Parts: sequence; structure tokens; C-alpha cells
Amino acid sequence: MEIKTIGVAGTLESSDIQIMISKGTNGVEIDLDSDVKKAYGDQINHVITETLNKYGIEDAKVKATDKGALDCVIKARTLAAAQRATETQDKPDLEVL
Repeated sequence: MEIKTIGVAGTLESSDIQIMISKGTNGVEIDLDSDVKKAYGDQINHVITETLNKYGIEDAKVKATDKGALDCVIKARTLAAAQRATETQDKPDLEVL
């Protein structure tokens, strides 16, 4: 899927994550800001990358600001930002969520 604009989803509230997706050229590049990056950064990056790949996005720049979000919240925010960035409202495959 082609990214057409910048897509943003989420807040900076506790237990949430803000995801900003823009056009990329070299795979999924993630800039993660998180207080728990040392312990959970790899898992957060994996969830974001996997969700984007399942949605059909292989090239994207992602700015993620995590405030302690669970995996299900990370997936939902990533999917919402991806839909906004691609200007689509496709129903996701249930495996994505």
C-alpha cells in the first residue's frame, strides 16, 4: 500500500502510544521514544513492523512515543495511523489485530 500523507493516531497519555507514519524508502524505520525502551523496545518495534507488513506497508518512517502501551494498543494505533496515512478505510484482516 502506498503512503499518501502523514498519519497520526494515539495520545501522549499514560498507557497509550502515539504513532506517526510518513513515507519511507528503505523498509520500516522506527524512531522509538519510550521510558521502557531498554526492556521492551524490541517488542514494540516488532509489533509495529509486523502490523504494518500485514497491512501491506513495507516502506515507512514511524515516530512512536510510548507511554506504557500494551501490544493490543500498539497494534490498534499503528493500524489507525496506517489507514490515515494511506487514506483508506479497509477492514483489516482479523490476524492483524
